Amino acid sequence: MGKMPKILVVDDDPDLVESVKMMLENKNYEVITAYDGIEGLQKTKEESPDLIILDVMMPNKDGYSVCAELKADPNYNNIPIILLTAVVSHIPTTTYTQRMGMEIEADDYIDKPVEPSELVKRVDVLLRKE
Repeated sequence: MGKMPKILVVDDDPDLVESVKMMLENKNYEVITAYDGIEGLQKTKEESPDLIILDVMMPNKDGYSVCAELKADPNYNNIPIILLTAVVSHIPTTTYTQRMGMEIEADDYIDKPVEPSELVKRVDVLLRKE
């Protein structure tokens, strides 16, 4: 059997990070975590994950910026990115829009709250695609 796929989970909600981490580890994925966009970029460069689950609304650097930066970098633009966001429920109170997520080259886009089994299914699909 090959090496375990490595997934980076970037979200400023520690509870969400922990629950996603446990779920993915149960499916035999190696999981690394970061709690804001800047740390997410650092971890991507240190760890070269096979896939990134990225929250949109975070302190220091939002997920759209992180995604755009990674997709513009030839060293990282082949890493699938799933944007995980509560933007749709916050559209009246935020400057983010769903269209912004689609304009960025994310590979998938999931609204929060996410059903854990749905997230795992989407991760599986993207990793099999490679």
